[in-house]
Amino acid sequence: MPDSLADGRTRVYWVPTIANINAPTTTELNAGTLLHSTMTADGLEGFEADTADVDNSALDSTFDTKTAGRASFSGTMLRLKKQTGTDTLYAFFVRDLNGYIVIRRDAAAATAWASADKVEVYPAVTGETRLLKPEPNSIRKYEVPIKISAQPALRSTVA
Repeated sequence: MPDSLADGRTRVYWVPTIANINAPTTTELNAGTLLHSTMTADGLEGFEADTADVDNSALDSTFDTKTAGRASFSGTMLRLKKQTGTDTLYAFFVRDLNGYIVIRRDAAAATAWASADKVEVYPAVTGETRLLKPEPNSIRKYEVPIKISAQPALRSTVA
């Protein structure tokens, strides 16, 4: 079975409203704001789940055992390229903006949303935008902290 490539195959949108995060509609997704074209190549930060360990060893155990505890995400943020002139996304992402980050992987980013697409939906609120320090041989960048405000739907199917 061939490997799944990442380059050019990640679609990221900010969507203002979704009625059912397990089955977002193409209408809801198309009402969102395209992000992936303005994000840096490493701009989708912290959207990897981590599961805490719960020690379930007994007093008489001679081996430490664990079970799965709470899942969490840490350091979730978007890293974007600062645009010259009117920077629509920079103006858009203000502190305490509520909405959803929707990510589709493994299909060309330019391909429109379609029913049966597999997506991840993260209920989110934004933190304060952080302008990154200038670096030699680089573009200007900024980060938008994303606070996951409710349990995400990591295996949603577009309705």
